[in-house]
Amino acid sequence: MELKVDQELCLGCGNCVVSCPVNASISPEAYGGHGPKTEDVIMMVENGVVKLFNEDKCKRCGTCPLFCPTDAIYLE
Repeated sequence: MELKVDQELCLGCGNCVVSCPVNASISPEAYGGHGPKTEDVIMMVENGVVKLFNEDKCKRCGTCPLFCPTDAIYLE
């Protein structure tokens, strides 16, 4: 499975970024609802949409799609 983002559906809300347990372990401030401080995370909001940086770190836990209001992020 691969993590994907449909840029046309993405609102840039960041729910996926702050709900991701891997992001939180890499950049703890992300878990508190703030943007990650490093591009070492799996994803972060950039220019109003979610951008994937390190998909290889994704554990395919399925947490991020649960929090996406538009189903823009998904596992395929």
